[in-house]
Amino acid sequence: MSEPAPPDGIAVIASPDGTARVDGTAVIAATLATLPASPGVYRMLDAKGDALYVGKARALNKRVAAYTQPARLPERLRRMVSETRSMEIITTHTEAEALLLEANLIKRLKPRFNIVLRDDKSYPWLMLTEDHPYPQIAKHRGAQTRKGSYWGPFASAWAVNQTVTAMQRVFLLRSCADTVFASRTRPCLLFQIRRCSAPCVGRISQEDYAVLVGQAKAFLEGKSATVQRDLATEMEAAAATLEFERAAALRDRIRGLTHVQGGDVINPTSLGDADVIAAWQEAGQTCVQVFFIRGGRNNGNRAFFPSHARGEDAPVVLGAFVAQFYDDKPPPPVLLVNHALPEQALVAEALGLKAGRKVEIAVPQRGEKRAVLDHAEMNAREALERKLAEAAGQAKLLEATATLFGLPAPPERIEVYDNSHIMGTHPYGAMVVAGPEGFRRAAYRKFSIRGPITPGDDFAMMREVLERRFGRAQREIAEGGTAELPDLVLIDGGTGQLSAAREVMAGLGLSEIPLVAIAKGPDRDAGREWFHKDGQSAFQLPPRDPVLYFLQRLRDEVHRFVIATHRAGRSRALVTSELDEIPGIGAARKRALLNHFGSARGVKMAGQADLEAAPGISHEIAWRVYAHFHPGARAADVSPRPAGD
Repeated sequence: MSEPAPPDGIAVIASPDGTARVDGTAVIAATLATLPASPGVYRMLDAKGDALYVGKARALNKRVAAYTQPARLPERLRRMVSETRSMEIITTHTEAEALLLEANLIKRLKPRFNIVLRDDKSYPWLMLTEDHPYPQIAKHRGAQTRKGSYWGPFASAWAVNQTVTAMQRVFLLRSCADTVFASRTRPCLLFQIRRCSAPCVGRISQEDYAVLVGQAKAFLEGKSATVQRDLATEMEAAAATLEFERAAALRDRIRGLTHVQGGDVINPTSLGDADVIAAWQEAGQTCVQVFFIRGGRNNGNRAFFPSHARGEDAPVVLGAFVAQFYDDKPPPPVLLVNHALPEQALVAEALGLKAGRKVEIAVPQRGEKRAVLDHAEMNAREALERKLAEAAGQAKLLEATATLFGLPAPPERIEVYDNSHIMGTHPYGAMVVAGPEGFRRAAYRKFSIRGPITPGDDFAMMREVLERRFGRAQREIAEGGTAELPDLVLIDGGTGQLSAAREVMAGLGLSEIPLVAIAKGPDRDAGREWFHKDGQSAFQLPPRDPVLYFLQRLRDEVHRFVIATHRAGRSRALVTSELDEIPGIGAARKRALLNHFGSARGVKMAGQADLEAAPGISHEIAWRVYAHFHPGARAADVSPRPAGD
């Protein structure tokens, strides 16, 4: 396919092969002619319209002008400019707004030439509900739509679960769901082990429970010393009035509180709400370790490995990380970092704009704050060393794989394919990807088999999956774009699957991509797999060969992924029933019918009178459901509704 026609005024340069190509510098120069001197964000796009780079500027015209002089740019940016085919511009009121927008676009679009934080996981929060007379304390993920107070984020579910357990021990708050609370007739085990005050059965009044809730909120806000002092006063008063059992219960709560708020480098007492962020670089890679400190307590830590060019130094990577990390979460009042950021004041201003209050970014040099930062830096170094060690082991396995299958070089991208179905129903295919960095889960793909194929025809399923995957890649390349092709394709199956794959690849002109099929032996024992490859006789590897373990792990991963995909698809199909085809039956009526009759088949077998007995089902709706399952029925065939109903 020919290159798209350039916009008016864009220079067209003759390539060495005689074809015409658009000069990226001229594209940028043409855009520059209309750029304002105001703050904003610019996007450089390739021939397919995908973002190559997202940048922000205080003055767009001055910043973009630098790209019109490629000789002054590093090689990486010269390559970016050469691939640019168009630009998109968004102006903002301030440079801080531009920084926030830039971080949002980078995180969403993941441009190849930016430093990119790959953080697609949600973070758990601690929730204290406020829409119930007896508030519940629980772990929460997702949108904070329920009325209540939220504390966090926490680095992991384990960290928030630990805090919930501590809150139960100290403040005796309930953690059960409202439905469980409403159905209790006697205290549960948590009451017996002194982790709940049993409000569900009236063991505590609403007023006294509200006091516990107030103490819990004060603790989460960092006022633990005040809470502990109040508990000590209560304990002394109980002992003075000879209420020794109550005094003992208060003593146990004080002990639990003392344990939770113990101060050290892990739980810094001089910090209230802060994030401690440390970057460590080695071998061209960066690890950023984040510790979440809330109310003087450590809510856990997490390691991140941003994607960036090898030449980027730690402060630049750290600055990009901070801007992107808080794109979808509120920043705390204080950020402690181990490197001064290139635009530290601007980043602080942008985060303050997002939070609606002042945000301070500091690089402490001494004291407890520096000790906490050193601890985070040590964790970053150790996490990066572990990752590099794993990568070194992975590199040796890839070299051995290349030798085993006669590849010209260690594979950078291995794609593994498998199918799943039950007696031909709900057929799915799946692809997993692995390389020097291990499994690349962002590159995994699912394929819902469309057919038409004979149910259970594994060979036809494999053909469809490969045709869709590589056919799309061929179209992207023909349209002037780029597509990642594998250095090795592994297929879970035997000679039949290998033949089907060979046929597809030959038809697409991709016969040069090596194909290998992995088949279990007759007794399907792991460790006795047979490997089939064109030009080689089928062979097995020694049972303890490291390459065998590596290939088994690849095969097991695609098997796990396709089974999970198949189960999810089957579950969706089971949720969809014939009731969905009946006009007037929405989610609420469908739920009422299924709860009343137990299944869609029970609804189908019911008479009209039985249908009317279901909650929320009127005479007309009951007739509509009955008529759907009994097309030959007439209204006269069914007993009329009694008068007065």
